[in-house]
Amino acid sequence: MFADNKKSNMSSFSQQNTIAQGTTYNGDLISEGDFRIEGLVNGSLNTSGKVVIGKTGSVEGVLSCKNADVEGKFKGTLTVSGTLSLRASAHIEGDVQIEQLSVEPGATFNASCVMKGSVKALKNEIKTASSQNNSNAEESA
Repeated sequence: MFADNKKSNMSSFSQQNTIAQGTTYNGDLISEGDFRIEGLVNGSLNTSGKVVIGKTGSVEGVLSCKNADVEGKFKGTLTVSGTLSLRASAHIEGDVQIEQLSVEPGATFNASCVMKGSVKALKNEIKTASSQNNSNAEESA
């Protein structure tokens, strides 16, 4: 009895939302589930899941998700807390904030990009190197 309830609750979050080819959506979308976009989305999309923009898909606006796989077009502000994968047919324009980036040859990436994970790591490396240089300078004086 209890096992059936757990299965039905978990499956509702793992289902994929689809914006089909030939469909235009104007507005804001918020979801816990994954998205596959083959149509056109104008507005904002916020999900804790994965977003796939297919070859015929296009998003203009703000997209925030865990992971994204792009084959189509995106224009706007893109925030990915995990990995952004750009396929050869992808076309990205705008502002991008990600943790990891994977780009196939042929993809178009005309965006200002900030990589969250590497910025923190780079700052830590600079602080460590700077403190080591100060220690070395004090020892030789």
